[in-house]
Amino acid sequence: MTTQNGRVRDAVTTARRVVVKIGSSSLTTATGGLADERVDTLVDTLGRLTAEGREVVLVSSGAIAAGLAPLGLSRRPRDLATQQAAASVGQGLLIGRYAASFARHGRTVGQVLLTVDDVTRRVHYRNAYRTLRKLLDLRAVPIVNENDTVATQEIRFGDNDRLAALVAALVHADLLVLLSDVDALWTGDPTNPRSTRIAEVRDDTDLAGITIGGAGRSGVGTGGMVTKVEAARIATGFGIPVVLTAADLATPALAGEPVGTLFHPQRRRPTARLFWLAHATSPRGRLHLDPGAVAAVVGRRKSLLPAGITAVDGTFTAGDPVDLVDTAGASVARGLVNYDAVELPGLLGRSTSELAAALGPAYEREVVHRDDLVLL
Repeated sequence: MTTQNGRVRDAVTTARRVVVKIGSSSLTTATGGLADERVDTLVDTLGRLTAEGREVVLVSSGAIAAGLAPLGLSRRPRDLATQQAAASVGQGLLIGRYAASFARHGRTVGQVLLTVDDVTRRVHYRNAYRTLRKLLDLRAVPIVNENDTVATQEIRFGDNDRLAALVAALVHADLLVLLSDVDALWTGDPTNPRSTRIAEVRDDTDLAGITIGGAGRSGVGTGGMVTKVEAARIATGFGIPVVLTAADLATPALAGEPVGTLFHPQRRRPTARLFWLAHATSPRGRLHLDPGAVAAVVGRRKSLLPAGITAVDGTFTAGDPVDLVDTAGASVARGLVNYDAVELPGLLGRSTSELAAALGPAYEREVVHRDDLVLL
């Protein structure tokens, strides 16, 4: 099968479970209300996928934006309390609009609101998976959003791109599609005639020479594109291909046409446990390593022992995730620690045999076992 633009993308057309993320700007009007025709256009595309027997999870922004106009707010508030108030009004409007639109395709939707704790704490992570899995089994369409009404600055995802990547991994999706107001990843500002679209990204070498950061409204060099590239890295690292394109190109993108940018997945998918540790946890502290310990952990994939630790930061208990940092303070690995933070200072720089002789056999153990450790 081919299209007018060339061969279809097999990674897209063969995907049976698809996670689609759409941003606020693609769903709302300039005054902050929901743009009904945009919602319906997106749902029509996703409805056709479900009619083909494919499973769809929609990660949708827009709750705060949808709540602005009903509350008489002319612009997005900066303070967290007002954002939460707008989200509490807008989330109901958003899910109601999706429910009405999907009903035209005979589909029921289920609202799933998540905080960082729901994907960074292992028990919550499993509960979130069970909920999403059951909704899909019942042929419903999960509508996922961050729970802005209760999330604090400390427990926010910061963007729904990262949330979408984590949800894609959580449900073992076959494809992640990131929809926004930018049609692809570009080598520079898309309005610059010398910029070119990057059709495919196989690894980071394809991003060489491109600055993914800085200020601006859209395209490479913007905060929005930073989060999308990072989300693509998270998903492709779990073996999930990613398509990045504009919302108005959703139909051809999901039909496999070569629009936007396709990020190819890594060939080897990590274990779900190590992926969770690397991307879905927030470190509760830091362990500072001497050069020998860095070489052992990073170069030889060894467990971390007390003798190689020079300092401890943070408040954590055994089983919490902590970052392992080198002498320059850069995080080189993350692992699940076997000691409480208050226990470690007295153990630093000492061998396990010495500790066992002085304190008992319970102390002849690793601070972080290699099976509970992932390189960053």
